[in-house]
Amino acid sequence: MQLNPEEILINGKALRINSLEHEGVKLIIEGNLIKTAKLLEEWYDDVLEPESIIRVLKDLPEKPDIFTFWQRLPATEPKYQYYVEWESVAAIPIKSYKQWWEKQISSKTRNMVRKAEKSGVIIKKTDFDDECIRGMANIFNENPIRQGKRFWHYGKNMDMIKKEFSRFLYREEIVGAYLNNELIGFIMLCFAGQYAILGQIISKIEHRDKAPNNALIAKAVEICAELKIPYLTYGAWRRGTLGDFQSHNGFEEFLLPRYYIPLTMKGNLMILLKLHNGIKTIIPENIVLRFVELRAKWYSFKYGQAIK
Repeated sequence: MQLNPEEILINGKALRINSLEHEGVKLIIEGNLIKTAKLLEEWYDDVLEPESIIRVLKDLPEKPDIFTFWQRLPATEPKYQYYVEWESVAAIPIKSYKQWWEKQISSKTRNMVRKAEKSGVIIKKTDFDDECIRGMANIFNENPIRQGKRFWHYGKNMDMIKKEFSRFLYREEIVGAYLNNELIGFIMLCFAGQYAILGQIISKIEHRDKAPNNALIAKAVEICAELKIPYLTYGAWRRGTLGDFQSHNGFEEFLLPRYYIPLTMKGNLMILLKLHNGIKTIIPENIVLRFVELRAKWYSFKYGQAIK
């Protein structure tokens, strides 16, 4: 089986990687020192027969060192005997909008959603047209820094945004937050079988006091409840301000099994040394948090009052 070089977007950057297709799913191979194979669309596809994929990878002329895959929600119990680590995901279990509103969020969060409405913020589904794209560009280009680091969508024009965000519209809905007919925030709500994904949630810093993000999440929960989708996910479970935001809006931490299968001696050694995810994963958390603080201060010095 042949590897095919292709360009994919990761965190808004175009990267050249090798890929191959097997049994209806696409695998990519990443890394330099340690080459790791995984599904390109991990959040959307399942590995149904791992041994079949392992055989294919081992037969490659330049086989990767490690093959990794995880079990998607709601499969939280390990199904396989491979070496496993636990991956933390933030998700809202959804039975009904009423239960989320009354039982899963605090009175403070309910007041934030009400505040958005009282401030004149209107939440509605929107079409991916020029008006929407123009609004997205205005939001993206409001500030070069978000959450203490460079914002990867900053500087993109309408053509770039249209190209990047039109790729997966077949499985997404766009929900916008409008104030006086101006798009001040939006989410890309992606559908992945047993759950939906907040693929993007962002609003204008200028209007943060009107709580549009809380109102957008409320609408996402409402849509999931109507479609009987049992979970709404929001990436990894976080600490700090983003973690607080997740918790206040009803997200919970779910631990999912991620498997690592060594395909070479190097891969086996890296797993034994706990270096298979890179050296940053073995750095103590307090040092990582200190680095994040220093990075934020550096950007504050570099961009002055632009930091938000």
